[in-house]
Amino acid sequence: MTDLDQRIASVLRERAEGETDTHRLLRESRARGRRRQLRRRTATGTALALVGVLGFVGVSGTDLGGLSGRLPWGAATPTAALPVPPLAGGVPGATADPTRVATDALVLHFGVDPARARYLGWGVRQGEVESVRFTVGSGRPVLVEVSRSLELLSRGGIEGFTFDAVEEPLPFDGTVREVPGQGGGVILSWRPVDGLYARASTAGRDQTALRRAVDALRWNQARRCPGPLRLTTLPPGATVLTCDVDVSAFPGGLNARFVLGRGEDATMRVSFDHASQLAGVRTESNRTVDGRSAYLYPDGTRLELLGIPKAHLIVTFGGFDKGFTEADATVLLAGAQVAKDLTDPETWK
Repeated sequence: MTDLDQRIASVLRERAEGETDTHRLLRESRARGRRRQLRRRTATGTALALVGVLGFVGVSGTDLGGLSGRLPWGAATPTAALPVPPLAGGVPGATADPTRVATDALVLHFGVDPARARYLGWGVRQGEVESVRFTVGSGRPVLVEVSRSLELLSRGGIEGFTFDAVEEPLPFDGTVREVPGQGGGVILSWRPVDGLYARASTAGRDQTALRRAVDALRWNQARRCPGPLRLTTLPPGATVLTCDVDVSAFPGGLNARFVLGRGEDATMRVSFDHASQLAGVRTESNRTVDGRSAYLYPDGTRLELLGIPKAHLIVTFGGFDKGFTEADATVLLAGAQVAKDLTDPETWK
């Protein structure tokens, strides 16, 4: 199933009091041609997820803390310190040990020079691909994806382009290829080191700007994917399969998404959403997590940790997601550590 499908289904479940026939909805969405992989994050899907999870947000104006900056190829103008994923001390970067790329969904093995580029988001799919989205100066957002597998990187289309617009397979020889169509786009594919494949893509037709953006990449560093949230305790037998952080609306807002797995088909999702214009948070609780207030939603499939200013931290363990329980969600939330100041990346370390 696709990332957009999953988020639409999530929103529908979270906004409804009862159970929603998500399987029928997903089948219909696939029939309409949404053939993205789980890794294909779209700004529309992220916006839907944010609206769904915030639910009772009080908003003045229409951009929900900079949400307009998250439209395709868009970016908010920062007014505070730029968001940067914290360094993962003692972990080698991609070029130092390419065999580590995408082996841990909580670690990103490459990044960008924060003095030259602004992070918009980043993510890891365990066993598959690591990605970073960023801008250089006033240029268009650039998406860079890295994998140890040519097959995994080549399939499934490219975010920002229609599925059939990009001719496959790409030659990973350092050449830039143009994507046809209105507005168009450019793609650079290369091998930064033996054992790794990289692909950079952006809208427009400025090949020089794309190469300038690629020059801002840094392959000799490793960073923590979760950013302002640490998941220090996982349920027994569980692993983090995906990590996806969006800071394109920062400092007005940010969100992080995680998928945990156990066994062959058990999944549990974690969503963390912060919005500076969030007028209030839920105060009533019906559960406690390690002495902190929590709320189990009426559908019995979502547990929220309360008391985080202007933010929601919710674990979903039922409905579409199977194989985990409220006890597992409690274990995860008990070990969750949120940065002291979500608008100050210095506190994320």
